[in-house]
Amino acid sequence: MDVVTLTAFLTPFLPYLLKAGEKAAEEAGKKLGEGLGAGAWEKAKALWTKLQPKVEAKPMAKGAAEELANSPKDDDAKETLQKQLKKLLDEDRALAAEIARLLEENPETVAKAINTYNVAQNVTGDYNKSIAVVQGDGTIN
Repeated sequence: MDVVTLTAFLTPFLPYLLKAGEKAAEEAGKKLGEGLGAGAWEKAKALWTKLQPKVEAKPMAKGAAEELANSPKDDDAKETLQKQLKKLLDEDRALAAEIARLLEENPETVAKAINTYNVAQNVTGDYNKSIAVVQGDGTIN
């Protein structure tokens, strides 16, 4: 199980996944997903649906997810979430297998979302601008 890829894929979606059930968050996540590649939002939701109960049950994992959602460029937050996800998946081999299966389904979606997000982050240096870049035509105003 590659928790680095899992975390990198989920990072841009975390602010919206953590607010699941809120219509505005769902719409924003969907728009972000469109910019990051066909099927990206649906894959992120499917992964989070599996992970969320375990993450919510572990205060450190939940806190790490919230911190990364608030500060997506924070390497410490990213590393902490990766460590927490690794622990969760090591404890639950069935969940790890399911997450691996989901990540391996249409791996192009995962790769494209990660690459597009990383490019937008590197170009703009700003999470909010990166959303505008990936949702738009790629130009930066």
